[in-house]
Amino acid sequence: MSKAAAFRALHQGRAPGDPLILPGPWDAASARVFVAAGFPALATPSAGVAASLGYADGATPADEMFAAVARITRAVDVPVSADVEGGYGLAPKELVERLLEAGAVGCNLEDSEGGVLKDPHEHVAFLAEVRAAAGDRLFVNARVDTFVHGDGDPERAVERAALYVAAGADCVYPILAPADVLPLLRAGIQGPLNALARLDGDGPSPAALGGLGATRITFGPGLQRRAAEALKGIAAGLMA
Repeated sequence: MSKAAAFRALHQGRAPGDPLILPGPWDAASARVFVAAGFPALATPSAGVAASLGYADGATPADEMFAAVARITRAVDVPVSADVEGGYGLAPKELVERLLEAGAVGCNLEDSEGGVLKDPHEHVAFLAEVRAAAGDRLFVNARVDTFVHGDGDPERAVERAALYVAAGADCVYPILAPADVLPLLRAGIQGPLNALARLDGDGPSPAALGGLGATRITFGPGLQRRAAEALKGIAAGLMA
């Protein structure tokens, strides 16, 4: 079985309360830590990778992002999905080629740009071309930014999600959807549903998010930021 097929299979048949948990490595070293802990797959966060490279979120040049993803995939033997933001303006065929060259088995694609939601039908056309170019070689996670840059209406999120699934998306990701909205989204969305887990202790646990309807859990740049905070504490101790 290919890594892409193995990654797709990890999303299937999951029981409520047992979501697929995908830590987000920001470099090869962190990827190896997560694999050593037993996680069967990983999903890079664009903001975490950006921070590791010295860039602000959204400012990483495409070449550097793909190079960072390639370093991560070379360092581990589990499937790795890559957050490539909005696709860096690349044509779908080139985007797919770059992802495959980097060793990724999946990708996260946003439906907003510059803080503004894209026209959903234009985004559908883009996703359909990505699907056609990738075939079954990539697991496409279509991010729905209604709760970030839209009006937060769950019905609008469900409408966008339905369009993206019809275009070939394997999973949808209504990022920052409130936990109490997840059951409504689950009821209206076909296929796997990605939820963001917070690491500040204020939100539901990954298992609880799974019980609310999430198929898989990612953490955005949360893990990288927690690691940076821990390093700050260590550094301060060195100066004591």
